[in-house]
Amino acid sequence: MYAAISRALAIGTTVVALGALTPGAPASAASGHTVKITVMASSDIHGNALNWDYYKNAEFDDSAHNDVGLAKVSTLVTRIRADRGADHTLLFDSGDTIQGTPLDYYYAKVEPITETGQTHPMAKAMNAIGYDAVTLGNHEFNYGLPLLATWVKQMKAPVLGANAVSAKTGLPAYLPFVIKTMKVKGDKPIKVGVLGLTNPGIAIWDKANVEGRLKFLDLVATARKWVPVIRGLGADVVLVTAHAGDNGLSSYGTDLPVENAAAMVAEEVPGIDAVLFGHAHNDVPQRFVTNKATGAQVLLTEPSKWGQRLSVVDFTLAKERGRWAVTGKASTTVNTNTVPEDPKIVSLMRAQHDTTVAYVNRVIAQSKEQLSAAESPYKDTAILDYIQKVQTDLVSKAIAGTADASLPVLSIAAPFSRTAVFPAGPVSVRDMAGLYVYDNTLLGIKLTGAQIKDYLEYSAKYFTQLAPGAPVDLATLTNAAGTPDYNYDQLSGVSYDIDVSKPVGQRIVGLSYQGAPVAADQQFVVAINNYRQSGGGGFPHVTTAPVVYNAQVEIRQALIEYATASGTIDPAGFAQVNWRLVRDGVPVF
Repeated sequence: MYAAISRALAIGTTVVALGALTPGAPASAASGHTVKITVMASSDIHGNALNWDYYKNAEFDDSAHNDVGLAKVSTLVTRIRADRGADHTLLFDSGDTIQGTPLDYYYAKVEPITETGQTHPMAKAMNAIGYDAVTLGNHEFNYGLPLLATWVKQMKAPVLGANAVSAKTGLPAYLPFVIKTMKVKGDKPIKVGVLGLTNPGIAIWDKANVEGRLKFLDLVATARKWVPVIRGLGADVVLVTAHAGDNGLSSYGTDLPVENAAAMVAEEVPGIDAVLFGHAHNDVPQRFVTNKATGAQVLLTEPSKWGQRLSVVDFTLAKERGRWAVTGKASTTVNTNTVPEDPKIVSLMRAQHDTTVAYVNRVIAQSKEQLSAAESPYKDTAILDYIQKVQTDLVSKAIAGTADASLPVLSIAAPFSRTAVFPAGPVSVRDMAGLYVYDNTLLGIKLTGAQIKDYLEYSAKYFTQLAPGAPVDLATLTNAAGTPDYNYDQLSGVSYDIDVSKPVGQRIVGLSYQGAPVAADQQFVVAINNYRQSGGGGFPHVTTAPVVYNAQVEIRQALIEYATASGTIDPAGFAQVNWRLVRDGVPVF
C-alpha cells in the first residue's frame, strides 16, 4: 500500500481544466486575477442509494420531510456542476458509506461481493456520480477487512484514511491524501490537496476486525504530519475530510485519541483551509474556527446524514507572489428534498434495490399480537424482551457442558429504535431489521454482582433527575446529558428499580435474582453485544471481563433465524417486566 502511495505521488494527481467558464465567472486569472472553485461534500450516506425506507417498505419520509440517498445527491451535484462549470468543481465524501441499510447488509452478508464478484451498490453509484475522493468512516470496518478491501478496489475514486496504519509497520494502510490539479486558462494550475482522516474509535467498535492488524492514530497528530507534506507538494488549497464530529468529545474513555476532533484539527494544525467532516450526523452549513498558530479562519461544514444534505463550499483564489492563495471562502448545505432523484442512478440501482426489497419483505414468523418499541426507553417492553430471550438462549446453549454452565445467564439490550414494531400477524425480515438496526455480534462475559450494580448505575444516567411528585415530561425524562437511546442498556434475568429522583450513581434499588438480593461476589454470565463489550459507550468492567462465548454470531441474523425456526412470536413465552422507574419507591408509570 505504501508503494502505491509513492506511485500516486510520483504520477501526481488528477487534472481537471478550468477552461470553459460559466457566464459571470472570470474567463481567466488575468481578468481580476481571481478564480472561483466549488467543493461539494457528502457524508454518512450509510447505504442510502435511493430515497427509500427499507424498514417501512415505502419512500423515505420523516417529520421534517427530508429525503435521502445518492440518487438525490447526484441531481444536486449535476446541477452545481452545470452552474459552476464541471471543471470548477470537486466532490468528496467523509465516510460511513457501506453500512446502515438492508441494501448494504444484503451485499455484505447474504450475497457478499467478496464471493459473487458483483460490484457493491455504493461503489456503483459513487462511480457513476464521479466522486473525486472518499474517506473511510468507522462503519466501513463493520463487515471486516476483506469486504472493505473489495469495495476500495471497486471504487474509481481514491479511498483515504491517513491515520489508519498497519499495526506491524506503522505505515499507512490506505492512501493518506490526494492532490487534484485544476487547469486555469492562461495561468498556473490550481492544486487542491485533500487529507482523509478516519475515526480512532474503530479500535474499540470493530475490535474483532482490526485488532493486531490496524491502529488508528490521533487526528491532530496525523494532520500535523501530512499537511506540510501536501503543502510541500505544491497544494494551493488544503482540505481535510474527517470522519469525526466537531465537539471535541468522545463516547469512550481516554485510552484512545479524541473521537470528535474535527474542530481541534482546524484549530491546532496550520495550513488547512477547510474541514469537511461527518460522523456526528449534524447539519452544519458553515462554521469558522480560528487556528491557534496562525490566526487564520478555518471553515468547517457537515452535510447531515444519509444524503439529506450536500455541503457546497465556494473558494475564491488570487495570485500572491506568483502562487494561488485562498482569499475568500463560504459554505452552505443544500437540502436534497428540493430535487428529484437522478434517473440514471435509479436505473443503475434498480436490480440490487429490488433484490433487497424482496429479501426484507420475506415473512419469517407470525406474531400473536402487535409489539411496539415506542415506550422502550422508559418501560420494560415485550419487543426488547424478545431480543433478551434470543440472546439468553444462545449463550445458555453455548456454555452448556462448560465450567460456567451452572451460572445464571443475564442479557443486555438497548432501545435502538423507538419506531420498531412487530405487527400482529406476519412478521418480515424488515420488521426484525427495524428492531435491531446495528450489525452487532453476540458475546458472553462473566461479571460479579457488584460489577452488574455498577453497570446498571452507569446506564441509569440516561434519565433526568426528577423529584417525587414533579410532573413527568417524556420529552425530557430520557437522554440526559445527550446520552443516546443506544447507550441505555436494560438487563434481563435480574429484577431492579431505577429511582430517578436520586442522583446519578445512586439509582439502582432492590437488585435481585430469583427473589434474593444479588450478592457482591455472585457470578453471572451476561449476553452482550460486541460494541458494548469492546468499550462502546464507556460502560464499566465489560472490556476486561472474562469472555466465555464469542462465536461471531450476528444478533440481527440470530433474531431472524430464531423467529424462522419457531414460526411464532408469542410474548407469553418471553415477556417479563423485571425493571421499572420509581421515585422513592413509587412507580413513575
